[in-house]
Amino acid sequence: MSAVMTNSMLGAKGWAGVMAAAITVVVLVPILNLLVPEGSAFHLSDYAVALIGKIMCYAICALAMDLIWGYTGILSLGHGLFFALGGYGMGMYLMRQIGHDGNYKSDLPDFMVFLDWKSLPWAWTFSDSFLFQMLLVVLVPGLLALVFGYFAFRSRIKGVYFSIITQAMTFAAMLLFFRNETGFGGNNGFTDFKRILDIPIAQPSTRMLLFVLTGLTLIGFYLLARWIVGSKYGRVLQAIRDAETRVMFTGYDPLAYKLSIWTFSAVMCGVAGALYVPQVGIINPGEMSAAASIEIAIWTAVGGRATLIGPILGAFFVNGAKSWFTQVFPEFWLYFLGALFIAVTLFLPRGIVGLFDKFSSATAKSAKKETRA
Repeated sequence: MSAVMTNSMLGAKGWAGVMAAAITVVVLVPILNLLVPEGSAFHLSDYAVALIGKIMCYAICALAMDLIWGYTGILSLGHGLFFALGGYGMGMYLMRQIGHDGNYKSDLPDFMVFLDWKSLPWAWTFSDSFLFQMLLVVLVPGLLALVFGYFAFRSRIKGVYFSIITQAMTFAAMLLFFRNETGFGGNNGFTDFKRILDIPIAQPSTRMLLFVLTGLTLIGFYLLARWIVGSKYGRVLQAIRDAETRVMFTGYDPLAYKLSIWTFSAVMCGVAGALYVPQVGIINPGEMSAAASIEIAIWTAVGGRATLIGPILGAFFVNGAKSWFTQVFPEFWLYFLGALFIAVTLFLPRGIVGLFDKFSSATAKSAKKETRA
């Protein structure tokens, strides 16, 4: 009921917000970064652009988490894996784009030359093709989620047990990617990228293009998610969340609904990872750590589950605070994050969006009283 009320409140205001976000991403930020002089108070630094771009990638993951946790009742602690797989798909292409500009002047990536590899592994066969790698960015997380989800949901695994096995899957993948013989850079992963589509990746116009593409992708996924949760399909997902057994008695098969939204959310994370890597400049197995997946759930909870806009706000709030804390009080960041999660769980079960709703309701009641008086 609260989710329906929240989505209905978005109406015209929601569309106005979407348009404002699109204008900011496509017009305002490029102007402030590229055209406004560096000495101006209105100049947006390259660091700020990179930080916002990175957080927008995280916001896509939080939105994906909201679809399966907030609207379907499935808490995943393994979405960091899908994010990392998408990042590795993009990273492989970027490593091939380095060419002979690497330290060893070889056709092979530097880490392969260092480890005395004589040729590319089979997984790298078409890694010089941008279109093929972008296809893998979608297919690899999607197929893994499809196969894993099919066996998990068919076995009626749910609740904390599902969360545990998704975390175990992510941890196993992290250990695999840490091994040098897998051909994915081991502990160091991929870095030192030079070009994308033969265009220097460090030049300002390329960075801004990646930023704009990330922002538009986030807006597109948000609009698609709004359409999903407002459709009959979305209402069935929410029914599964609230009373899965009753849904089965009414003739619906929860397996197909859970599996489809689970796979779609994994693909969203894969796309986010692919957009993340060229902007941040590195991808390594650390992105598959248990902490990375748990943080995605924290962003969603802090922003407000089953609201769509809440997880996006949560990703910006938590990661903005992380950026500030790790610079000013690095030793206190984890304490702040833990305290924030506990406070939200105890006092703000609907997160930041719920706090805004309470404030809006209180303001409306106050206005009504003044009108009657």
